[in-house]
Formats: sequence, structure tokens, C-alpha cells
Amino acid sequence: MIGTPDLVAEFEKKYFWWEPIGSAPRSDERIIAQAMDLGTFADIRRLEVEIGPDKLVDVMLNAQPGWLSERSWDFWRGRLSAATGRKLAEEPPQRSLHAAEL
Repeated sequence: MIGTPDLVAEFEKKYFWWEPIGSAPRSDERIIAQAMDLGTFADIRRLEVEIGPDKLVDVMLNAQPGWLSERSWDFWRGRLSAATGRKLAEEPPQRSLHAAEL
């Protein structure tokens, strides 16, 4: 689990206004990534304090395409690289679709 159950539940309620697809619940990483992408500055500080920079880097490294916008990725990459010394890609994960594979 990433963060406390209360924090994850709070952010899921705040940043997801649609039902999950299928019967599986959203992962903690997905919920935290959504808060990283859409959160207020107060939420950003809570994430840094309650989850910590190293676990937030892990969320970024495991993010699926579309979880973080380019703007949010750039913000967090700079902030977390400075805090942890860990290297992150310059761009968020992208979807790739090859017409030949269809």
C-alpha cells in the first residue's frame, strides 16, 4: 500500500468522479498518480510528507500512459529528481499504436 488508507480513499473520492472499469478496484498507484496530476499545492505537500519522495518516484516509474500529463510529469520529475537524486525519463509514458498490428 502506498500512503495511508485514509489518504488514498480521500484522494480517490476527490479526484475520480467516474466508476472504475470492470470489477477490480483502482490501485493505490493509480489514485496517487491522479492526485499528482490534478492535485492542489496543498495536496502536493501532503503527498510529499505522507508518502515521501522515493515512493512518489516509484509511482512515476510504474505509471501507465495517460496517468500523468506532460506538464505534471515535468513538474514532478524536477521536484523528485532534486529530492531523491533518482533519474526519471523526460517524458511521461506514451501510448503506442501501430496500424500494422491491427
